[in-house]
Amino acid sequence: MLYKLKKGCQALFLFAFIYAMPACSPNLGQPFQTTRASLGAPAPGNADLVNLPAPQQKIVAAVYKFRDQTGQYKPSVNGASWSTAVTQGTTTILLKSLEESGWFTPIERENLGNLLNERKIIRSTRAEAEAITKKPEPNLPGLLFAGIILEGGIISYDANVITGGAGLRYFGAGGSGQYREDKVTVYLRAISTSTGEILKTVYTSKTILSQAVDIGIFRYVKFKRLLEAETGFTYNEPSEMAVKEAIDKAVQSLIIEGVQEGYWKLKNKDDLQSPLFREYAKEKEQVENSDVNGRYVAVRRGALGLSGGVGLMLYKGDYSGQKVQTFMEGGLRLSSRNNLAVDIKAGRGNLATATYFNVSTNFAEANLYYNFFPKLRYTPYFQLGSGALLYNSDQQSYSIDSFDPYVKAGLGIEYLVTDRVGLDLNVSSSYLMNDNFDSVEQGRFNDYFWTAKVGLNFYLNLYK
Repeated sequence: MLYKLKKGCQALFLFAFIYAMPACSPNLGQPFQTTRASLGAPAPGNADLVNLPAPQQKIVAAVYKFRDQTGQYKPSVNGASWSTAVTQGTTTILLKSLEESGWFTPIERENLGNLLNERKIIRSTRAEAEAITKKPEPNLPGLLFAGIILEGGIISYDANVITGGAGLRYFGAGGSGQYREDKVTVYLRAISTSTGEILKTVYTSKTILSQAVDIGIFRYVKFKRLLEAETGFTYNEPSEMAVKEAIDKAVQSLIIEGVQEGYWKLKNKDDLQSPLFREYAKEKEQVENSDVNGRYVAVRRGALGLSGGVGLMLYKGDYSGQKVQTFMEGGLRLSSRNNLAVDIKAGRGNLATATYFNVSTNFAEANLYYNFFPKLRYTPYFQLGSGALLYNSDQQSYSIDSFDPYVKAGLGIEYLVTDRVGLDLNVSSSYLMNDNFDSVEQGRFNDYFWTAKVGLNFYLNLYK
């Protein structure tokens, strides 16, 4: 339609098109006016903190200092930045989290000097009033003392823990995306004021996501008519919200683990069996078996399993006009607790060209696998093996009179759909040990063939 527009309308059309593109997605919506001040949004996961079961009695807690202990500055690609990577007001954030939990009575200790000075002013003013009026003034009540002191802080900020991206551009049109993850870690400990004993120490971490997406087109749509358009967005998760979420989780952990160890009590003992406590126990078990990126790691693949698959074969020999054919296979698989696995399998398929050559063949092979992430649900792997093609050379009967060995190498990825069933995607190349498979010997290389398959691995028994 752009070609049919009059010249005077084309510029207006392009302007309207580019202006309207951001409205296609909420992520691309550009604000055109400022917004009024609003109440602060709750941190994600805050509901778990505010919905904790009620305590038998609130705990009076003092927080003197809960600060950023990393001294880390905000990462910058343009040189040194003197802005801190995380907020310096974490004491205030912790006091808010304590209040929201409903388990604590926070008392002022961060600016205790200001509080004591104000109390001196009150006493002095009341003394002057008492001297003038000759009427006794009420005494100032004593300060509330704490049962526990909460200490700790932000002890780690790691920038660029994970970075990555992808892009594609063809004939002047394309797009790309990039992302980066930082990580902030919080430690929190409760100290008894009567004995000085550290009752409990917990720590939590939170990732901070930054991402950018852009889409553009740059091409000639007509002689001397160039179309150029681009759009995109960037998103930087607020570090203050990430810190708040990490502190909320630390306070929740401190309460739940303190209840489990008997340091403080629930108003209703039956709440100990509530879904919140059960979910926390499950999460803690998973964390104990997770890596630094929060991925659950365990010995997942059983020692003994069955495998099966279907796929495509592409013969590369001395005849031209290669033709893709199908094959199927099945076998027995043995997996170790670590990176290695082996299998023995057999199958049947066709190796053919478009015109002259077509051989139905059986094959049997043994393979060694190296799994890069054996304790994750998904793992890329490298495959190395050897086998043999078993077939009848004249294709006139089902008897086998020819035997051609080969070596094999491949790459693949396995994803565990369930604890016992794995989806297997694989691409491999098999190189024959002679060049006589198609009865023609020419060229520097022997005959070989490619395979691509989709398979399932059934693990019969799992490691304990």
